[in-house]
Amino acid sequence: MKYIVILGDGMADEPLAALSNKTPLEAANKPTIDRLATLGEMGLVNTVPNGMAPGSDVANLSVMGYNPNECYTGRSPLEAVSIGVELDDTDVTFRANMVTLSCECECNGDCAYEDMTMKDYSSDEISSAESAELIAAINAAFESDAVKFHAGTSYRNLLVHKNGSVDCKLTPPHDISGRKITEYLPQGDNADMLLSMMKKSYDMLIKHPVNKDRVARGLNPANSIWLWGQGSKPRLDNFYGKYALSGAVISAVDLLKGIAKCAGMEVIEVEGATGNIHTNFAGKAKAAVDALTSGKDFVYLHIEAADECGHRGEVENKVCAIEQIDKVTEYIINELDKFGEDYSVLLLPDHPTPLATKTHSSAPVPYALYRKGKHDSTGSVTAEEKDRMRRYTEAEAADTGVFVAQGHTLMDIFLQK
Repeated sequence: MKYIVILGDGMADEPLAALSNKTPLEAANKPTIDRLATLGEMGLVNTVPNGMAPGSDVANLSVMGYNPNECYTGRSPLEAVSIGVELDDTDVTFRANMVTLSCECECNGDCAYEDMTMKDYSSDEISSAESAELIAAINAAFESDAVKFHAGTSYRNLLVHKNGSVDCKLTPPHDISGRKITEYLPQGDNADMLLSMMKKSYDMLIKHPVNKDRVARGLNPANSIWLWGQGSKPRLDNFYGKYALSGAVISAVDLLKGIAKCAGMEVIEVEGATGNIHTNFAGKAKAAVDALTSGKDFVYLHIEAADECGHRGEVENKVCAIEQIDKVTEYIINELDKFGEDYSVLLLPDHPTPLATKTHSSAPVPYALYRKGKHDSTGSVTAEEKDRMRRYTEAEAADTGVFVAQGHTLMDIFLQK
C-alpha cells in the first residue's frame, strides 16, 4: 500500500457574496476531488487544538500525526532547521518577514513608524535573491554575539537570539493586512530590542538600492523587517520509527521542509515550486508520483497557493488554485492506477484561510479519504454513482456527521494503525 497526503493549504473558506454566497471549494470545478469524496470517506477534522493559534505550523503537525500540545515549540525554529541553521538549546528564533509598510494618513509621508499600515506582508512576494541582499544589510547592522539574521526563502527570513526569551507577544503580519501596526508591535520580554531593530530596519531599507529598483519596477518595497513566530529548538519523533513507513515531503515552504527534516523524512525539491499561484503544480505532482513509484511508502504533498490567495484577498485566484489542485490529484490518481499497487489518498487543507478576513481560522476542515482496493474504481462515473454524487465542500463534509476531534489522530486512521 502506498500513501499520499495532498494538502491544499488554506483551501477551506466561508461563503462569499463575490461567489454567489458559495465558498471557493463550492465554486471550483474539481471533478476528481469530488469523485474521491463520493467513492471514499468524507468528514471534518479539527486540526488546531483548543487554545492554540491556527498557524500552518500547528495545523500541519496535526495532519502529519504529531500532537502539537506535546511537540510544538514555535514556527521559526522549524524554518531554521529547513535552512540548515544549527540551534543551541538556549537559542530563541524569530521569523523575520520582509514587509511593506505605508503611510496612509494625511501627513505627506512623514508617519512615525508606529502609525504605519501593514500594506503587504510579503513585499509582493519578493524574490529570494533580493531578500537575501536586504537581510545581509540588516545582519551587517545588527549582528552581535547574541543576534544573527539568516536569509530564507522569499520574504521568509530568520533571526536567532542566543539566550533569548519566548515570553513575548508578537503578531503575524498576514493577520493585520491593511491595518495600522500601532496595536500589534512587540510586547513582553525584549520587546524594546525587537522593536528597535524593526524601526531601524525601516530607515535602512527604504534607501536600499534593491528597494529603489523595486519601486522603479512598480513593485512594493521591502522596507521593514517584521519579527514574529518565536520558538525554541524543536524535537519530533522520527516518522519511520512512528509509522514504519519511509516518507518524503514536497513543499516550497521552509516550515514544511523543517518539519520533514525534524521527523527524519526526505525533502524533495521541485524546480519552479514557489508557494504561490504561479508554482510548478505539474512538477510537484510528478515528483510525488516518482517518489511513490521508486520506493517511498508515504508522500506529503503540500501546496501553498490557496493560502497565499486567501491572505491576499484574491478570490478568483483562490478558486483557480483549487482547480489546479484538482488537476494535480487527477494526474496522481491516473499514474498510481498505472503503477498497479493499492494506494490511499488523504486530501484536506491544514486550516481555513477565509478571503473575508485574509488570515487563518481555527474552524474544522473537510477531508476526503480514498483507498484504492477498498473503494470503487476511479474510472468513469456510473449512472448509480451520479445519483449519489457528492461534492468535496465544507457543508457536505459537515453533513456526513463524521468528525475527528483530535487532528493528529487522523493520520492513524489514514494509515490504519
